[in-house]
Amino acid sequence: MAYANKGGDCAQAAGSRPSAVQYVEAGEGDAGQRLDNFLVRTLKGVPRTHVYRLLRKGEVRVNSKRAKPEQRLEAGDRIRLPPVRRPEPGEGGGETRAPSASLQKLITDSIVYEDPDLLVVNKPAGVAVHGGSGTSHGVIEVLRAVRPDARELDLVHRLDRDTSGCLVVAKRRSALRDLHAQFREGRAEKRYLALVCGKWDLGQKRIELPLATGERRGGERHVAVRSHGQMAVSTFRPVQFFGTAATLMEVEIGTGKTHQIRVHAAYAGHPVAGDDKYGDRERNEELRGYGVERMFLHAASIGMDRPGTREPLHVSAPLGPELHTALEALLKAPGSRRGEARRRARSRAGR
Repeated sequence: MAYANKGGDCAQAAGSRPSAVQYVEAGEGDAGQRLDNFLVRTLKGVPRTHVYRLLRKGEVRVNSKRAKPEQRLEAGDRIRLPPVRRPEPGEGGGETRAPSASLQKLITDSIVYEDPDLLVVNKPAGVAVHGGSGTSHGVIEVLRAVRPDARELDLVHRLDRDTSGCLVVAKRRSALRDLHAQFREGRAEKRYLALVCGKWDLGQKRIELPLATGERRGGERHVAVRSHGQMAVSTFRPVQFFGTAATLMEVEIGTGKTHQIRVHAAYAGHPVAGDDKYGDRERNEELRGYGVERMFLHAASIGMDRPGTREPLHVSAPLGPELHTALEALLKAPGSRRGEARRRARSRAGR
C-alpha cells in the first residue's frame, strides 16, 4: 500500500483526533481483497461497524466512485479514506481488548486442517467470523491474536454467525487471491447439511432464484427473493426423513449469497429447523422437543484446489454433538424409519 496525505497525518497514524482525508493506493499484495477487509486492516482500531457506516454513506471511494463492501480491489486502485477517529492506546473499545482465553482455545481446538497456505476451522455455531454488530471478536480476530507473526491471515469467505462448519482462512496474500478467484468463479465445492421442517417431497431440487438484501431488522440484514436481486443457486438432496417432522438435506451451493440456503429453503416451504429469522415459529417449537436448540445448518465439507496448483483439496467438518443428539431423538419420531419399526414391533407385541 502506498499512502498519500491531503493536509493531515499519515493514514496509519493513531490518535484521538480525526485524521484528514487520506488517499491509499492498493498494492500487488492487496489485489483480490474485499474492500471491507482492506479497510478494517488499514484503519486499525476503528470498529468494523463504523467502517460499514462509512461505506454506506459513500465516504469511502475507489477511483473516485462509491464502492460496496464486497468490491474486490485491483493493484493500483486509489482509495479515499475519510477523516476517522482512532482510539488512543489503552482507550476503551471492544476491538482493542484481546479475545478471552476460552474463546482462543475454542477456535484453535476447532482447526480441522492446516498447510502453509491456508487453514480450515470447524466454526462453532454462535461465533461470528469477524467482529462487529455487537461482538468484539470473531474467528479472524482470534486467529490473529493467537498468531501475531502471521500478518496476512484473512477470511476467504464467510458463514452466518449461527451456522457451523468449514470456514477457510488464507495464511498468505497470494493464497487469498487464488482462493478468492476459485470461490468467485464457482470452482470451489461447498456442501452443507441442513435439517428442514416437514417432510421434503420435492426430490432432488435445484432452486435458482434472485436474492436481494432489504431493510435491516433488529440490526441484521434481511434477504428475500426479489426479481431485481442477484441470482443464487442451491441444490437440495434429501438424505434422511424423520416422518412428517423434519428431513435431513444435503445442500450444494453454486453461489455464495447472504442467507441463500435459508431463504431458498423457506421459499420451498421447508425452512431450516431452528431458523428464527426465516423459519416457522411453531415448527421450531415442536423440534425443540427433539433437542433442536439452534439453527441446524452446517457447512459439512469444502473442496477446492490448493493455491497455485491444480491439486484437489477436500476438507470435512463433523457435526457437533448437539446436532447428533437431535438426529438421534428424531429417529424416534412417528413416521421415521426407526420410529415406524418400533411402532410395528409394539403393535405385534400387543396382538
